[in-house]
Amino acid sequence: MRGRTLRLTLVVLALAGVLSLVLPQLTHLPARAAGDDEYRRMRLLTEVLHQIQKKYVEDKKADELLVQAVKGMVSSLDPHSAYLTPQEYKELQIETKGQFSGVGIVITMRDGILTVVSPIEGTPAYKAGVEAADRIIKINGKLTKGMTLMDAVKAIRGPKGSKVTLTILREGLGKLKDIDIMRDVIPLKSVRYYRLEPGYGLVRVTNFQEDTTEDLIKALKELQSQKPPLKGLILDLRTNPGGLLTEAVNVADLFLKEGVIVSTKGREPEQEMTFKATRRTVAGDYPLIVLVNQGSASASEIVAGALQDHKRAVLLGMPTFGKGSVQTILPLEDLGALKLTTARYYTPSGKAIQAKGIKPDVEVPWVEPPKAKKVADQSRPQSLREKDLPGAMPAEEVTAPAAEPAVKAKPPKDGKPNDIQYPKDRLTRDNQMMRALDLLKALQVFAGQTPPKAPAAK
Repeated sequence: MRGRTLRLTLVVLALAGVLSLVLPQLTHLPARAAGDDEYRRMRLLTEVLHQIQKKYVEDKKADELLVQAVKGMVSSLDPHSAYLTPQEYKELQIETKGQFSGVGIVITMRDGILTVVSPIEGTPAYKAGVEAADRIIKINGKLTKGMTLMDAVKAIRGPKGSKVTLTILREGLGKLKDIDIMRDVIPLKSVRYYRLEPGYGLVRVTNFQEDTTEDLIKALKELQSQKPPLKGLILDLRTNPGGLLTEAVNVADLFLKEGVIVSTKGREPEQEMTFKATRRTVAGDYPLIVLVNQGSASASEIVAGALQDHKRAVLLGMPTFGKGSVQTILPLEDLGALKLTTARYYTPSGKAIQAKGIKPDVEVPWVEPPKAKKVADQSRPQSLREKDLPGAMPAEEVTAPAAEPAVKAKPPKDGKPNDIQYPKDRLTRDNQMMRALDLLKALQVFAGQTPPKAPAAK
């Protein structure tokens, strides 16, 4: 009995250490100064742990109870806060560096059901036919009901070459469908670039990770070195789930010469920050169209909102997801971490994005091509948005001319074919992209002058 009591005491002490980041008053107050309420809460936890260990039908380890208690407490805050075990924290660090082993989908919880936000273009899940808004009912035959988001991620990921079966429920399908996916290394190449037509370029940013800004700089310099000179650019942020806040700020900075990019506000003074543009501008002054849809979230909304507010770009597509909150990673003593929502962010004009999203300047719904096979999922309409997530923070109330004749591209000096030309069949099957290209040409005509040259590379 003494051994069990000692073990229970150690569990309570360990939990108090974890809670110190969430309930600092428990650790900063002297023992005698702590009020009865604090002790009552700790006694309640101690009593529940004791009863479980003493009377539950199966023996439960103290460490398991501790982890589940912390996970339950944090997950009750909002859909984006989570306690990360040491292994989960390690996986998160690997993911932000641009590579992990798995199937390549972004998932969240909706009405307590594991739901796909979007498959990542070119990954095993994308090729296997997983679609946005698919509800994952089982993973390898195990029901996902009651799973935490992190547990689901852990179950879906695995070694390269191994198979995972996702049982999904899709609107309009009428029955469950098993999708077998072979896991592979997912190199999250966040930036891809193409030439749509002579003088018009496309940059696709799929997420914001550590090397996104540097890759985007290379893409812009390559497109701006093409002949004829770049007359207009499309920045495609459709189905971009977000990523690192710092990278979003740096990406927006490449297109802006001055002004606020984004500001954050939280409960503590140190959570109130304002990020401003520097003179790092790499893009020229040519017209810019930003493509967005309901899958554009978080960091991609920061970029879109900044470029829209500064009138640097025209936003085209559908309203964005509406995730206007900032998560901070707080390392813990057990080598795990607390992913905690600490602030909301605001566009330069002061608009709150949370549960509202950003409305495009030109609303263009995605139109499925007739008799077409599966096309890029980044263009598909998404039914899932931030405001639909259980526990999501509520919204905050805050007060074509004729086409230019085609110019045949000159082959590179080395004789190799141009590998950045966007496939013509993909362009003609993407009505949003076609509309953006037409708008770029119209803006160029109305400008009535040759576009300024891009800044010289330094």
